[in-house]
Amino acid sequence: MRNPLTKYILILFIFYLNYGISKDDSPNLVPLDIIKVPEGLEVTIWASSPMLYNPTNIDIDKDGRIWVAEGVRYRFNWNRQPQGDRIVVLEDTNKDGKADKSHTFLQDPSLVSPLGIAVIDNKIVVSQPPELIVYTDVNRNLKFEKNIDTREILLNGFSGKNHDHSLHSVTVGPNGKWYFNSGNCGAEFTDRSGLTYRIGSPYNPDPIGPFNFPIDPTRISGEKSDDGHIYVGGFTARMNPDATEVEIIGYNYRNSYEQSISSIGDVFQSDNDDPPACRVSYVLEYGNAGFASTDGKRTWRADKRPNQSIAQAQWRQEDPGTMPAGDIYGGGSPTGNVFYENGALGEKWKGMFLACEAGKNVVFGYFPKLRGAGFDLERFNFITTNEEEDFAGTDFLGGGKSVSGELKTLFRPSDIAIGPDGAIYISDWYDGRVGGHQDLDKTMSGTIYRVAPKNFISNPPKLNLSNDKGAISALKSPAVNVRNLGFMALKERGEAAVPQLTKLLKEENIFLASRAIWLLSEAGKKGYKKVYSLLDSPNEQIRITAYRALRSHQDKILSLAKKMSTDESPAVRREVAISLRDISAIEKIPILVEIAKRYPVNDRTYLEAFGIGSKGAEGELFEVLNKIIGNENSLKWSNSFCDIAWRLHPIEAIKAQKLRGQTLHISKSKRKQSIDALAFTNSKQAAIAMMELAKHPDPFTKDYSNWWLLNKVHGDWNKFNLEKELADRDIYDPSKIKLIEVISKNPSDTETNYPSIDELLTIKGSNAKGKILIQRCTSCHQIGNTGINFGPSLTDWGGNQTRKAIFQSIINPNLDIAHGFEGYEIELKNGKKIHGLLIKESNPYIILSEGGVKQIVNGERINKINRLNHSLMTSPYELKLNSQDIADIVAFLKNPIK
Repeated sequence: MRNPLTKYILILFIFYLNYGISKDDSPNLVPLDIIKVPEGLEVTIWASSPMLYNPTNIDIDKDGRIWVAEGVRYRFNWNRQPQGDRIVVLEDTNKDGKADKSHTFLQDPSLVSPLGIAVIDNKIVVSQPPELIVYTDVNRNLKFEKNIDTREILLNGFSGKNHDHSLHSVTVGPNGKWYFNSGNCGAEFTDRSGLTYRIGSPYNPDPIGPFNFPIDPTRISGEKSDDGHIYVGGFTARMNPDATEVEIIGYNYRNSYEQSISSIGDVFQSDNDDPPACRVSYVLEYGNAGFASTDGKRTWRADKRPNQSIAQAQWRQEDPGTMPAGDIYGGGSPTGNVFYENGALGEKWKGMFLACEAGKNVVFGYFPKLRGAGFDLERFNFITTNEEEDFAGTDFLGGGKSVSGELKTLFRPSDIAIGPDGAIYISDWYDGRVGGHQDLDKTMSGTIYRVAPKNFISNPPKLNLSNDKGAISALKSPAVNVRNLGFMALKERGEAAVPQLTKLLKEENIFLASRAIWLLSEAGKKGYKKVYSLLDSPNEQIRITAYRALRSHQDKILSLAKKMSTDESPAVRREVAISLRDISAIEKIPILVEIAKRYPVNDRTYLEAFGIGSKGAEGELFEVLNKIIGNENSLKWSNSFCDIAWRLHPIEAIKAQKLRGQTLHISKSKRKQSIDALAFTNSKQAAIAMMELAKHPDPFTKDYSNWWLLNKVHGDWNKFNLEKELADRDIYDPSKIKLIEVISKNPSDTETNYPSIDELLTIKGSNAKGKILIQRCTSCHQIGNTGINFGPSLTDWGGNQTRKAIFQSIINPNLDIAHGFEGYEIELKNGKKIHGLLIKESNPYIILSEGGVKQIVNGERINKINRLNHSLMTSPYELKLNSQDIADIVAFLKNPIK
């Protein structure tokens, strides 16, 4: 018989060989004593490594088991585990509040750090680009067996395998639809109804590892999908469980990690940034979030207008056709989120949206509150390890240069879910670095924490779906995808379920009551009649849910819309407006007139909803509205009608907008609004009007109109061939413009005599002197209100850095190039080279070089384009900074003098 010790060592060796996990005696989780949660709640460790590794996403089934998608093969470590990543199932069998059992449901070589898992009854939905895959556990033994269970590719065509900006998790909505999203790597897929969706993007990254992306997103940018609409960037979709009737309900994100849908039907998400403008937002149905241009060919940097903040420009908040960005909270790495509606935490926490923020070691909490047609989103820390906000290891702080190793900075919440017991469960990626496709923790440790009332005992209810009581109990589950079991069981009962659902309507918890509304709308004539009566409810949220639920009856949409178009609630009228998007102009204009007449000034969500509903009827609608609430003399327009005309920006309004743009007794902001409206009018007449404004004697009118012409001549107005007319009017003549050669020096090639970082740390700096010296950096960096937006902003940057990290960033810029600031070289056919940030990656190319020099390069003049392997940052030696000067700058960045 083999020696037991030898057998153990052999098993251990095989384990480490299989998983490539490094043995490390350092801590592998964040200790509980530094995790802060609200009074009355406590955080406990539910599971940790070696039960799971590198959790990217989690879901919880009806029995309280947690299913984990692992990312051991994350990005540059794609070859770390050749057998493939795993889907792991964790269980607390002895009910002591901790998982004691872990097993692998599935491990497959095709799994490379999948970012989504959903457990919907016995269907395990895995988001693994380029595919959305459904594994059906036929015999329900919690293990995938190829000869018994089934594997189905539900959808295919999502670009970005082994990339963060690709396909994410599925969430079941209160209407029984499946919702999912994808980042801005692009997608081209065909649903089971036969419609193909083409979603392009200006972002076209190279694969990490030996993988191929199915599409070039720049190739399909601006192409219509088969539903007749153009979508770009990241997006959210909803569909039937069988992948029929896909709808894109929000688009033009950068990289939303996940979406949450309340039982009322409101969709919330967080979205990643080009630092520093992450945000948490309400997704207005069919709304454009603004990250790229509407044709998906230009980045926000290419279209940043004079004096716009980064946040305004990045989410195009001054563009008609862009929905409100929500809570823009700065740099970060947003991950999973969930809506808490009921459960063990109690009434106080009902209606809370929770958003993981791995970059800031926190889970944010919000209680979205209706204000007009939109929502107030007031942020607070629900759980954090870093109250002091000494952040580290994130892109917005310079990436790897800012890694500190402090335990409080290693909490990286990757996802959050509500269990059927009503507790909150949070998966922790645990790493010193987050973002930029990087990870540092060679142990790949992961933890799942539980947040619940003190002394909480978990006891998920046993569900019996064969009777009404059990089905209603399932529908009332706090766990998002578990409640779908009740939904499906009650839907099968049809009208027979109406009595039980009517009782549920009486629940004081509006989220529980709303769950009944969706089912009643599909429960025959009796159910429909009951929901229709709710359109007269005194509660606007009930009216909103009822209208949304009844929209599935498309044959009745016009009568419903007409009835509710004069509702006193702007949020109800918002829903009416967006429901009209695909209705013919002649049918919807009378209803939209009623909605326009009730526009509350400065309610951007309402205005965008109105614009979405007006699609295809903008010109006719403008002419009708101008007679009713406008004026033939545009100088007499009210503020509300100015907003409406700006949002519609039809050809029919060109003359009126030009008059307003050139009239000096109108306020500068209103003249600017009219000039902007012309800029977004896709016609040659608008371009001619802009040319005339560009010759105006007023400096602002002239300069601002000139800026728009130079932006649009190679953008939306490129097809009008304006170059000759611009040259004839002496506004812009590309033949007279010479391209300037700009070559950056590799900072590592510069010989210096600077001492070591440790020696530099001993030098005391003067922030007063540093304030003066740092002006040498403003040719590339913004500092307060001065400087060029070329490199990362240095405003308030140093306060979150260690002195060592700042020194490293200055002395060795190549150590870790900030995400989004990678350099490129355009080599011209004449041999000249231009180095800089490539901010438009299609012909004509736009490159931004040191000092803010922006050049437009026609593709016919280009020989090739290469990615630089060094930072564009100027060496401190080239700036003639000595060691003391650098110490002074570090002192200023750590403690800036305002």
